[in-house]
Amino acid sequence: MTALRTADGYTFADEGGVGSGGAAPTLLLFHGTGGDERQFLSLAREFMPGARRIAPLGDVSEGGARRFFRRRAEGVYDMDDLARATAQMADFVAARVAETPVSNGMERGGPVIGLGYSNGANILASTIIARPDLFDAAVLMHPLIPWEPTPRAIGTRILITAGERDPLCPAPATKALARWFGEQGAATTVHWHPGGHEVDRSEITAISKFLERERERAAA
Repeated sequence: MTALRTADGYTFADEGGVGSGGAAPTLLLFHGTGGDERQFLSLAREFMPGARRIAPLGDVSEGGARRFFRRRAEGVYDMDDLARATAQMADFVAARVAETPVSNGMERGGPVIGLGYSNGANILASTIIARPDLFDAAVLMHPLIPWEPTPRAIGTRILITAGERDPLCPAPATKALARWFGEQGAATTVHWHPGGHEVDRSEITAISKFLERERERAAA
């Protein structure tokens, strides 16, 4: 059953729970511009049925469309608001992970995995860059990070999915982000499809395989 909760600056959907020994994954879902906390829940149920699934609703409105931080134009971010949103999201994620029950004397529960699309991928990427300790793995669907982050060690396993003709997230920017993550030590894979900003069926397949490997890793 899905519970709708409000805490730490966000309204969010919260469903599922821990599995045997508290080792079930916690899966955080971040919607794209104009989406909401329900956008990826059904997909997450299919791909990670045993996970705790948490999906915050963006706290910024752009002409009625929900986002996680403000922008001044397409691809031009309000960097002050991005800093605000990144710190707030990091605190939110840490609080949700801390409240997940742990059993059998384990020091922590299962892996923490993020999945975000477009604006949701951007706040997820920014949070990973700021707090690499929070996420064990992440799926970034059509991300755009139009600045050069400060180098730091990142151990997160990352799948980036993108369109070769995406007008909102140009291929060179995607390649630059993937290269940057790799240079920081993150195991990074990129899946391309021949289209634009839409989510292609091949992306869903790539994400399914990535999350299946994460499930197997958690069960091992």
